[in-house]
Amino acid sequence: MKPLHWELFKRAARREKLAQVPMALIIDSPWLPGYLGLNHLDFYLDPETWFQAHRRVHEEFPDIMFFPSWWMEYGMAAEPSALGVKIKFWPKNTPSESRTLRNIEDLEHLAPYEVESDAFMALSLHRMRMQRQRILDLGEILPVATARGPMCTAAFVRGTTEFMMDLLEKPEWAHRLLDLSTRMIIDWLKAQARALGPTVEGIFLLDDLVGFVGEEHYQEFCHPYLKRICDAFPPDWVKVYHNDASIEVCLEHLPATGFHVLNWGKQTDIADVIARVGDKLCLMGNVNPLEIGVRGTPAQVRQATLEVLEKARGASHILSVGGGVSPGMPRANIVAMQEALAEFNGRR
Repeated sequence: MKPLHWELFKRAARREKLAQVPMALIIDSPWLPGYLGLNHLDFYLDPETWFQAHRRVHEEFPDIMFFPSWWMEYGMAAEPSALGVKIKFWPKNTPSESRTLRNIEDLEHLAPYEVESDAFMALSLHRMRMQRQRILDLGEILPVATARGPMCTAAFVRGTTEFMMDLLEKPEWAHRLLDLSTRMIIDWLKAQARALGPTVEGIFLLDDLVGFVGEEHYQEFCHPYLKRICDAFPPDWVKVYHNDASIEVCLEHLPATGFHVLNWGKQTDIADVIARVGDKLCLMGNVNPLEIGVRGTPAQVRQATLEVLEKARGASHILSVGGGVSPGMPRANIVAMQEALAEFNGRR
């Protein structure tokens, strides 16, 4: 991300009135290797392949804010791997995880985590230090530290179905696992900030599992931990939350956690989100990423983009898809989003 783009993103996050709507896309390994015709193992394990992949996309779309900027990740492996989860790698897909805790009480026997030296956290931090200066030399910055959220991390360790049952049957143990995950996530984000250097001014938290519970369980098992994470970082840092599952039960509560920007999925129309929290959050979305972004024609993408922009008129808005860029989204459809945005901005 260019410094100018980051300044624009920060202004949008603060809900300032902008002359034009900006566009940002979350890109990572579900989309990047396939788009560039790369083997996933090469993308993860060859630092030069990883570097050139990001460079090519940034140069191809210089006007798009790619968020969180040069993401140094191994799919969703970093957080669960530090708690002993088995990770499998595939040549044509992102890594998969195999749960560790067959019984949640085995949490007592987990080895203490060490974010600087454990599994894929250690490898990610090494790559950050290795690549940081090369990225800065291109005139780009690394402004955001990124992590999976507490519910998502806990579910990787315990298993999603099993953890959902724990919320009901063993809530005290569920809280212990969420507390462990939250402490580790805070330490992990701080370690990234140290590795990436002084350009870091924000955090990006991804937790779709929040969308798997009702409002009562959100209030007990999600909200306090999300707020702890936000509170652990300076109040002037930009805090971005991603959830492309359901946001229905958490939407009105999210501003109180400390997040400034919401990136959400296709399930909730942007007009409904604006009606509920439009003056409290900057909204980053939400063109349908799969049925439109991947499977639609450029004409359909253009129409859907203009509809989102018209509905968001007057709100704090960063144009994006509803979540990250889905595997298989073609160049023509990204260009169609850009052209629709240029058309809309030209009429403002």
